[in-house]
Amino acid sequence: MAAVLEQRTIDLLRRPNFATLSTLRPNGTILGVVLWLGIDEAGTITLNSAEGRAWPASVRRDPRVTLTVPNHEDPYEFVSITGRVVADTHDGADAHIDALAKKYLGVDSYPYRREGEQRIIFTVEPDRVFHRGG
Repeated sequence: MAAVLEQRTIDLLRRPNFATLSTLRPNGTILGVVLWLGIDEAGTITLNSAEGRAWPASVRRDPRVTLTVPNHEDPYEFVSITGRVVADTHDGADAHIDALAKKYLGVDSYPYRREGEQRIIFTVEPDRVFHRGG
C-alpha cells in the first residue's frame, strides 16, 4: 500500500531541492546518484533519465529505491522516501525533462540533451516516508 505524502513533504519536493536516489547494483552494492525530481498535483513522484545510464538499468532489475531530499535552505530538514519504481515510459519524457530544467535551472529547454538521447520518465510509489525538521 502506497504511503501518503504529507503537505510539508510535497512542499519540499516541489522546491528545486536535489534528490539522492539509492538503488542496488547487480553485485548488491548501493548506487547513489544525485538527480532532479518532479511531483505533480496528485503527489506522484517522477524522475527522468536517459537510456543507457546505470541507474535506470538498476531500477528495472530491482525497483526498490530510496530518495533522500534535503532542503537546500535548511539542510537539517530532509525527507527520506523508500518505495519502488512502478512505471517507466518514454512518452512525454522530453517535455518532462524540459519542465525539470525550468524548475531547477530556470530555463525553458533542457540544455544538456545529447543527440540521439532517449529520455525516460520513472514513477516512484512511496512505501515509507520519513520527514525530519521543518
